[in-house]
Amino acid sequence: MRICHIITRMIIGGAQENTLLNCLDLMRDYGDDVLLITGPEVGPEGDLLSEGRAGDLRIAKLDHLLRAINPIHDIKARSELRQTIREFGPDVVHTHSAKGGILGRAVAWGEDVPVVVHSVHGAPFHPYQSAITRSIYRNCERWAAKRCHHLISVADAMTDLMVNAGVAPREKFTTIYSGMDVEPFLNAEQHRQRIRNRFGWNDNHVVIGKIARLFHLKGHDDLISAAVDVVRRVPEVRFLLVGDGILRETLTARMESLGLGEHFRFSGLVPPSEVPAMIGAMDALVHTSYREGLARALPQALIAGRPVVSYDIDGAREVVVSDETGYLVPAGNLGQLADALSKLASDSSLRQRMGRTGQSRYTERFRHQTMTQQIRDLYVKLSDLSGSGKIQL
Repeated sequence: MRICHIITRMIIGGAQENTLLNCLDLMRDYGDDVLLITGPEVGPEGDLLSEGRAGDLRIAKLDHLLRAINPIHDIKARSELRQTIREFGPDVVHTHSAKGGILGRAVAWGEDVPVVVHSVHGAPFHPYQSAITRSIYRNCERWAAKRCHHLISVADAMTDLMVNAGVAPREKFTTIYSGMDVEPFLNAEQHRQRIRNRFGWNDNHVVIGKIARLFHLKGHDDLISAAVDVVRRVPEVRFLLVGDGILRETLTARMESLGLGEHFRFSGLVPPSEVPAMIGAMDALVHTSYREGLARALPQALIAGRPVVSYDIDGAREVVVSDETGYLVPAGNLGQLADALSKLASDSSLRQRMGRTGQSRYTERFRHQTMTQQIRDLYVKLSDLSGSGKIQL
Protein backbone atom coordinates (compact mmCIF):
# COMPACT_ATOMS: atom_id res chain seq x y z
CA MET A 1 0.00 0.00 0.00
CA ARG A 2 0.94 3.65 -0.40
CA ILE A 3 0.07 5.22 2.93
CA CYS A 4 0.34 8.86 3.96
CA HIS A 5 0.18 9.91 7.62
CA ILE A 6 -0.46 13.57 8.48
CA ILE A 7 0.21 15.15 11.88
CA THR A 8 0.84 18.79 12.77
CA ARG A 9 4.07 18.38 14.73
CA MET A 10 6.33 15.56 15.85
CA ILE A 11 7.09 16.55 19.42
CA ILE A 12 7.80 13.92 22.07
CA GLY A 13 4.25 12.89 22.89
CA GLY A 14 1.87 9.95 22.86
CA ALA A 15 0.10 10.67 19.57
CA GLN A 16 3.44 11.28 17.87
CA GLU A 17 5.05 8.08 19.19
CA ASN A 18 1.96 6.14 18.10
CA THR A 19 2.19 7.62 14.61
CA LEU A 20 5.92 7.02 14.20
CA LEU A 21 5.72 3.38 15.32
CA ASN A 22 2.76 2.79 13.00
CA CYS A 23 4.68 4.23 10.04
CA LEU A 24 7.79 2.17 10.75
CA ASP A 25 5.79 -1.05 11.27
CA LEU A 26 3.94 -0.58 7.99
CA MET A 27 7.24 -0.27 6.17
CA ARG A 28 9.15 -3.05 7.91
CA ASP A 29 6.44 -5.65 8.51
CA TYR A 30 4.22 -5.13 5.47
CA GLY A 31 6.51 -3.56 2.86
CA ASP A 32 4.26 -0.52 2.49
CA ASP A 33 5.38 2.75 0.91
CA VAL A 34 4.86 5.29 3.68
CA LEU A 35 5.12 9.08 3.78
CA LEU A 36 4.83 11.13 6.96
CA ILE A 37 3.67 14.73 6.46
CA THR A 38 4.26 17.06 9.38
CA GLY A 39 4.93 20.69 10.19
CA PRO A 40 8.19 22.39 11.17
CA GLU A 41 7.27 23.07 14.77
CA VAL A 42 8.93 21.61 17.81
CA GLY A 43 8.54 22.79 21.38
CA PRO A 44 9.88 22.32 24.89
CA GLU A 45 8.61 18.72 24.64
CA GLY A 46 11.47 17.93 22.23
CA ASP A 47 11.70 16.57 18.69
CA LEU A 48 10.73 12.92 18.19
CA LEU A 49 12.38 12.77 14.77
CA SER A 50 15.85 13.71 15.99
CA GLU A 51 18.76 11.32 16.46
CA GLY A 52 17.68 9.06 13.61
CA ARG A 53 14.53 7.77 15.31
CA ALA A 54 12.61 7.88 12.02
CA GLY A 55 14.94 5.42 10.30
CA ASP A 56 14.26 5.21 6.56
CA LEU A 57 10.82 6.79 6.82
CA ARG A 58 10.15 9.44 4.18
CA ILE A 59 9.20 12.75 5.80
CA ALA A 60 7.71 15.86 4.21
CA LYS A 61 7.88 18.94 6.44
CA LEU A 62 5.43 21.61 5.31
CA ASP A 63 6.40 25.16 6.22
CA HIS A 64 2.85 26.35 6.90
CA LEU A 65 1.40 23.32 8.71
CA LEU A 66 1.40 24.91 12.16
CA ARG A 67 -0.53 24.04 15.31
CA ALA A 68 -1.94 27.52 15.95
CA ILE A 69 -4.92 28.68 13.92
CA ASN A 70 -3.83 31.28 11.38
CA PRO A 71 -5.94 31.85 8.24
CA ILE A 72 -2.98 32.80 6.05
CA HIS A 73 -0.81 29.87 7.14
CA ASP A 74 -3.78 27.49 7.00
CA ILE A 75 -4.64 28.39 3.41
CA LYS A 76 -1.01 27.90 2.39
CA ALA A 77 -0.82 24.63 4.36
CA ARG A 78 -3.85 23.33 2.51
CA SER A 79 -2.15 24.10 -0.79
CA GLU A 80 1.06 22.39 0.38
CA LEU A 81 -0.90 19.33 1.46
CA ARG A 82 -2.73 19.12 -1.84
CA GLN A 83 0.51 19.27 -3.83
CA THR A 84 2.25 16.70 -1.61
CA ILE A 85 -0.66 14.26 -1.74
CA ARG A 86 -0.95 14.58 -5.52
CA GLU A 87 2.75 13.87 -5.94
CA PHE A 88 2.66 10.84 -3.62
CA GLY A 89 -0.63 9.36 -4.87
CA PRO A 90 -1.62 7.51 -1.68
CA ASP A 91 -4.07 4.66 -1.38
CA VAL A 92 -4.64 5.66 2.25
CA VAL A 93 -4.42 8.99 4.06
CA HIS A 94 -4.38 8.67 7.86
CA THR A 95 -4.61 11.94 9.82
CA HIS A 96 -3.86 12.82 13.45
CA SER A 97 -4.33 15.87 15.72
CA ALA A 98 -6.96 18.59 15.41
CA LYS A 99 -5.40 20.87 12.79
CA GLY A 100 -3.72 18.07 10.83
CA GLY A 101 -6.94 16.10 10.96
CA ILE A 102 -9.20 18.84 9.66
CA LEU A 103 -6.90 20.09 6.89
CA GLY A 104 -5.68 16.63 5.98
CA ARG A 105 -9.14 15.10 5.69
CA ALA A 106 -10.44 18.04 3.68
CA VAL A 107 -7.62 17.79 1.14
CA ALA A 108 -7.57 13.98 0.93
CA TRP A 109 -11.35 13.84 0.46
CA GLY A 110 -11.19 16.50 -2.22
CA GLU A 111 -8.46 14.53 -3.99
CA ASP A 112 -10.61 11.35 -3.97
CA VAL A 113 -8.09 9.33 -1.97
CA PRO A 114 -9.61 5.80 -1.79
CA VAL A 115 -9.34 5.48 2.01
CA VAL A 116 -9.27 8.39 4.46
CA VAL A 117 -8.92 7.61 8.19
CA HIS A 118 -8.57 9.86 11.23
CA SER A 119 -7.26 8.90 14.69
CA VAL A 120 -8.82 10.52 17.76
CA HIS A 121 -6.03 10.68 20.33
CA GLY A 122 -7.97 13.19 22.41
CA ALA A 123 -10.98 15.37 21.68
CA PRO A 124 -10.08 18.97 20.70
CA PHE A 125 -13.13 20.24 22.59
CA HIS A 126 -13.40 19.90 26.37
CA PRO A 127 -15.13 21.49 29.40
CA TYR A 128 -12.15 23.72 30.21
CA GLN A 129 -12.64 25.84 27.06
CA SER A 130 -15.06 28.70 26.63
CA ALA A 131 -18.48 27.70 25.29
CA ILE A 132 -17.78 29.48 21.99
CA THR A 133 -14.41 27.78 21.47
CA ARG A 134 -15.87 24.40 22.37
CA SER A 135 -18.72 24.88 19.91
CA ILE A 136 -16.37 25.89 17.10
CA TYR A 137 -14.15 22.83 17.57
CA ARG A 138 -17.14 20.52 17.85
CA ASN A 139 -18.61 21.85 14.61
CA CYS A 140 -15.24 21.56 12.86
CA GLU A 141 -14.98 17.92 13.94
CA ARG A 142 -18.50 17.21 12.68
CA TRP A 143 -17.61 18.75 9.33
CA ALA A 144 -14.33 16.84 9.07
CA ALA A 145 -15.93 13.53 10.12
CA LYS A 146 -18.01 13.64 6.92
CA ARG A 147 -14.79 13.79 4.94
CA CYS A 148 -13.27 10.49 6.02
CA HIS A 149 -14.31 6.87 5.76
CA HIS A 150 -13.61 5.89 9.35
CA LEU A 151 -12.34 7.13 12.72
CA ILE A 152 -10.00 5.32 15.11
CA SER A 153 -10.28 6.04 18.85
CA VAL A 154 -7.44 5.25 21.22
CA ALA A 155 -10.03 4.42 23.90
CA ASP A 156 -13.72 3.57 24.06
CA ALA A 157 -14.16 6.74 26.12
CA MET A 158 -13.10 8.82 23.13
CA THR A 159 -15.74 7.17 20.96
CA ASP A 160 -18.40 7.85 23.60
CA LEU A 161 -17.36 11.49 23.83
CA MET A 162 -17.39 12.04 20.06
CA VAL A 163 -20.68 10.19 19.53
CA ASN A 164 -22.38 12.07 22.38
CA ALA A 165 -21.19 15.34 20.83
CA GLY A 166 -22.81 14.39 17.53
CA VAL A 167 -19.50 14.23 15.64
CA ALA A 168 -20.31 10.95 13.87
CA PRO A 169 -22.40 7.81 14.44
CA ARG A 170 -20.95 5.03 16.58
CA GLU A 171 -20.57 2.62 13.67
CA LYS A 172 -18.01 4.94 12.12
CA PHE A 173 -15.59 4.39 15.04
CA THR A 174 -13.20 1.57 15.94
CA THR A 175 -11.15 1.47 19.14
CA ILE A 176 -7.49 0.56 18.62
CA TYR A 177 -5.27 1.10 21.65
CA SER A 178 -2.15 3.17 21.11
CA GLY A 179 0.76 0.76 20.75
CA MET A 180 4.29 0.94 22.09
CA ASP A 181 7.51 -1.05 22.30
CA VAL A 182 6.69 -3.09 25.39
CA GLU A 183 10.04 -4.88 25.84
CA PRO A 184 11.87 -1.97 27.50
CA PHE A 185 9.02 -1.67 30.02
CA LEU A 186 9.09 -5.38 30.77
CA ASN A 187 12.80 -4.91 31.54
CA ALA A 188 12.42 -1.61 33.42
CA GLU A 189 13.52 -3.11 36.74
CA GLN A 190 17.13 -3.42 35.57
CA HIS A 191 17.47 0.39 35.65
CA ARG A 192 16.03 0.79 39.15
CA GLN A 193 19.22 1.22 41.16
CA ARG A 194 20.95 3.45 38.61
CA ILE A 195 18.13 5.99 38.45
CA ARG A 196 17.43 5.95 42.17
CA ASN A 197 21.12 6.58 42.86
CA ARG A 198 20.99 9.56 40.48
CA PHE A 199 18.31 11.21 42.62
CA GLY A 200 19.78 10.20 45.97
CA TRP A 201 17.14 7.64 46.96
CA ASN A 202 17.82 4.45 48.89
CA ASP A 203 15.88 1.19 49.18
CA ASN A 204 13.71 2.54 52.00
CA HIS A 205 12.26 5.30 49.84
CA VAL A 206 8.93 4.69 48.10
CA VAL A 207 8.97 6.55 44.80
CA ILE A 208 5.76 7.71 43.14
CA GLY A 209 6.26 9.06 39.62
CA LYS A 210 4.28 11.26 37.28
CA ILE A 211 5.00 11.46 33.54
CA ALA A 212 3.58 14.56 31.88
CA ARG A 213 4.47 17.93 30.46
CA LEU A 214 4.68 20.63 33.14
CA PHE A 215 1.67 22.34 31.65
CA HIS A 216 -1.86 23.47 32.44
CA LEU A 217 -4.54 20.80 33.07
CA LYS A 218 -1.88 18.15 33.77
CA GLY A 219 -2.68 18.28 37.48
CA HIS A 220 0.79 18.76 38.97
CA ASP A 221 -0.55 21.32 41.43
CA ASP A 222 -3.13 18.79 42.66
CA LEU A 223 -0.38 16.25 43.26
CA ILE A 224 1.67 18.75 45.24
CA SER A 225 -1.35 19.61 47.38
CA ALA A 226 -2.13 15.94 48.06
CA ALA A 227 1.54 15.24 48.76
CA VAL A 228 1.38 17.23 51.99
CA ASP A 229 -0.93 14.62 53.49
CA VAL A 230 0.87 11.66 51.88
CA VAL A 231 4.24 12.74 53.29
CA ARG A 232 2.71 13.21 56.72
CA ARG A 233 1.43 9.62 56.66
CA VAL A 234 4.37 8.00 54.86
CA PRO A 235 7.50 10.14 55.45
CA GLU A 236 9.71 7.93 53.27
CA VAL A 237 7.68 8.70 50.13
CA ARG A 238 9.37 10.58 47.28
CA PHE A 239 7.94 11.99 44.03
CA LEU A 240 9.57 11.98 40.59
CA LEU A 241 8.19 14.38 37.97
CA VAL A 242 9.23 13.25 34.49
CA GLY A 243 8.94 15.95 31.84
CA ASP A 244 9.47 19.66 31.44
CA GLY A 245 7.44 22.72 30.53
CA ILE A 246 6.43 26.26 31.30
CA LEU A 247 5.24 25.60 34.87
CA ARG A 248 8.49 24.31 36.31
CA GLU A 249 9.41 27.46 38.21
CA THR A 250 5.87 27.92 39.53
CA LEU A 251 5.66 24.32 40.71
CA THR A 252 9.10 24.49 42.32
CA ALA A 253 8.12 27.60 44.26
CA ARG A 254 4.95 25.93 45.53
CA MET A 255 6.82 22.81 46.67
CA GLU A 256 9.29 24.95 48.59
CA SER A 257 6.53 27.00 50.20
CA LEU A 258 4.92 23.77 51.50
CA GLY A 259 8.20 22.35 52.76
CA LEU A 260 8.21 19.56 50.17
CA GLY A 261 11.46 20.41 48.41
CA GLU A 262 13.31 17.29 49.59
CA HIS A 263 10.41 15.04 48.60
CA PHE A 264 10.22 16.04 44.92
CA ARG A 265 12.65 15.67 42.03
CA PHE A 266 12.38 16.80 38.41
CA SER A 267 13.94 14.61 35.74
CA GLY A 268 13.68 17.32 33.10
CA LEU A 269 12.91 16.41 29.52
CA VAL A 270 13.84 12.80 28.73
CA PRO A 271 13.76 11.00 25.37
CA PRO A 272 11.20 8.19 24.95
CA SER A 273 14.01 5.65 25.22
CA GLU A 274 14.69 6.78 28.80
CA VAL A 275 11.06 6.57 30.02
CA PRO A 276 11.26 2.84 30.88
CA ALA A 277 14.28 3.53 33.10
CA MET A 278 12.37 6.28 34.89
CA ILE A 279 9.42 3.96 35.50
CA GLY A 280 11.84 1.28 36.68
CA ALA A 281 12.93 3.60 39.50
CA MET A 282 9.31 4.08 40.61
CA ASP A 283 7.19 1.99 42.94
CA ALA A 284 3.91 3.40 41.59
CA LEU A 285 2.71 5.97 39.08
CA VAL A 286 0.19 8.77 39.52
CA HIS A 287 -1.73 10.50 36.73
CA THR A 288 -3.69 13.64 37.60
CA SER A 289 -4.38 15.08 34.17
CA TYR A 290 -7.82 16.61 33.64
CA ARG A 291 -8.11 15.58 29.99
CA GLU A 292 -6.34 12.94 27.91
CA GLY A 293 -7.59 10.24 25.55
CA LEU A 294 -5.70 7.41 27.20
CA ALA A 295 -2.38 8.49 28.68
CA ARG A 296 0.40 6.17 27.50
CA ALA A 297 2.03 6.44 30.92
CA LEU A 298 -0.75 4.30 32.41
CA PRO A 299 -0.22 1.11 30.37
CA GLN A 300 3.54 1.76 30.36
CA ALA A 301 3.65 1.67 34.15
CA LEU A 302 1.39 -1.39 34.32
CA ILE A 303 3.47 -3.28 31.75
CA ALA A 304 6.50 -2.49 33.92
CA GLY A 305 4.65 -4.01 36.88
CA ARG A 306 3.89 -0.72 38.65
CA PRO A 307 0.39 0.03 39.98
CA VAL A 308 -1.22 3.35 39.12
CA VAL A 309 -3.44 5.98 40.68
CA SER A 310 -5.31 8.06 38.13
CA TYR A 311 -8.04 10.62 37.88
CA ASP A 312 -11.14 8.98 36.45
CA ILE A 313 -11.10 10.84 33.15
CA ASP A 314 -11.50 9.78 29.52
CA GLY A 315 -9.96 6.33 28.88
CA ALA A 316 -8.21 5.83 32.24
CA ARG A 317 -10.81 3.36 33.52
CA GLU A 318 -10.06 1.06 30.58
CA VAL A 319 -6.72 0.13 32.17
CA VAL A 320 -6.97 1.32 35.78
CA VAL A 321 -9.29 -1.04 37.63
CA SER A 322 -9.69 -0.10 41.28
CA ASP A 323 -8.38 -2.73 43.70
CA GLU A 324 -6.94 -4.71 40.76
CA THR A 325 -4.38 -2.59 38.89
CA GLY A 326 -4.53 0.58 40.97
CA TYR A 327 -7.07 3.18 42.03
CA LEU A 328 -9.37 5.56 40.16
CA VAL A 329 -10.02 8.90 41.85
CA PRO A 330 -12.62 11.55 40.92
CA ALA A 331 -10.80 14.41 39.18
CA GLY A 332 -9.92 17.15 41.65
CA ASN A 333 -10.72 15.12 44.79
CA LEU A 334 -7.50 15.71 46.70
CA GLY A 335 -8.62 13.77 49.75
CA GLN A 336 -9.21 10.56 47.80
CA LEU A 337 -6.01 11.16 45.84
CA ALA A 338 -3.99 11.38 49.06
CA ASP A 339 -5.74 8.29 50.47
CA ALA A 340 -4.99 6.18 47.39
CA LEU A 341 -1.36 7.26 47.21
CA SER A 342 -0.84 6.68 50.92
CA LYS A 343 -2.38 3.21 50.71
CA LEU A 344 -0.03 2.17 47.92
CA ALA A 345 3.00 3.84 49.47
CA SER A 346 2.53 1.98 52.75
CA ASP A 347 1.90 -1.53 51.37
CA SER A 348 4.63 -3.21 49.34
CA SER A 349 2.71 -6.48 48.82
CA LEU A 350 -0.30 -4.55 47.51
CA ARG A 351 1.91 -2.73 44.99
CA GLN A 352 3.42 -5.99 43.79
CA ARG A 353 0.07 -7.74 43.43
CA MET A 354 -1.47 -4.91 41.44
CA GLY A 355 1.65 -4.54 39.31
CA ARG A 356 1.66 -8.23 38.36
CA THR A 357 -2.03 -8.06 37.43
CA GLY A 358 -1.51 -5.04 35.19
CA GLN A 359 1.53 -6.55 33.50
CA SER A 360 -0.20 -9.82 32.62
CA ARG A 361 -3.37 -8.07 31.48
CA TYR A 362 -2.02 -5.33 29.22
CA THR A 363 1.35 -6.33 27.76
CA GLU A 364 0.01 -7.97 24.61
CA ARG A 365 -2.82 -5.49 24.17
CA PHE A 366 -0.43 -2.55 23.91
CA ARG A 367 2.30 -4.00 21.70
CA HIS A 368 2.79 -1.65 18.75
CA GLN A 369 2.72 -4.61 16.37
CA THR A 370 -0.79 -5.44 17.64
CA MET A 371 -1.87 -1.85 16.99
CA THR A 372 -0.40 -1.76 13.49
CA GLN A 373 -1.95 -5.07 12.48
CA GLN A 374 -5.38 -3.84 13.59
CA ILE A 375 -4.92 -0.54 11.76
CA ARG A 376 -3.73 -2.19 8.56
CA ASP A 377 -6.59 -4.70 8.69
CA LEU A 378 -8.91 -1.70 8.85
CA TYR A 379 -7.21 -0.14 5.80
CA VAL A 380 -7.78 -3.37 3.86
CA LYS A 381 -11.42 -3.62 4.93
CA LEU A 382 -12.11 0.00 3.98
CA SER A 383 -10.29 -0.46 0.69
CA ASP A 384 -12.47 -3.44 -0.16
CA LEU A 385 -15.57 -1.46 0.74
CA SER A 386 -14.47 1.48 -1.40
CA GLY A 387 -14.10 -0.79 -4.41
CA SER A 388 -10.71 0.69 -5.19
CA GLY A 389 -8.61 -1.31 -7.59
CA LYS A 390 -5.48 0.67 -6.70
CA ILE A 391 -4.39 -1.41 -3.71
CA GLN A 392 -2.66 -4.70 -4.41
CA LEU A 393 -3.18 -7.14 -1.52
